[in-house]
Amino acid sequence: MSDMPSRVELSPFTVADQDEFCSLVALSLELHHPWMQLPANPEAFQIWMGRFAEGANLGFLIRLRETGEAVGMVNINSVIRGRYQGASIGYAAFAPAAGRGYMTEGLTLTLRHAFEELRLHRLEANIQPGNTASLALVRRLGFRYEGLSADYLYIDGAWRDHERWAITAPTPWTPDPSLPEI
Repeated sequence: MSDMPSRVELSPFTVADQDEFCSLVALSLELHHPWMQLPANPEAFQIWMGRFAEGANLGFLIRLRETGEAVGMVNINSVIRGRYQGASIGYAAFAPAAGRGYMTEGLTLTLRHAFEELRLHRLEANIQPGNTASLALVRRLGFRYEGLSADYLYIDGAWRDHERWAITAPTPWTPDPSLPEI
């Protein structure tokens, strides 16, 4: 992972992000369709924020360091501990800032956080085959293709196939032997 200074930083989601987030999602509907659906109104945002309450899901806005402007978002989903030490990630750029490399920098910070701070071993990204921008992003970051998952997620009114991409921590470490088997 690059040691170059990043133009962005990760900011954990809070309920105070609701109006900014919903506005940016509304501006990004065309960019996100049909790849993902994010909450675009206060009620949906409040329900969505509930997924972060238990700690198995972590959500971040990717913000410009200089201005604090949100340029994207990333989630570390379904963290499994024990002998697996893995999770999946979901992410999206916001249309006003898309195509400027901010997501590459934001996901680089996410990988660093997941592997160094959370001490995860493996992250997966599941991407619809036609989402060329997202596929290019994970390739750029060093994820490897692992296969196709048919009918993987229900998005935009249908079960969608997804390519499974994964990356493991650059410095392998051994879990605590006292961890329970899963």
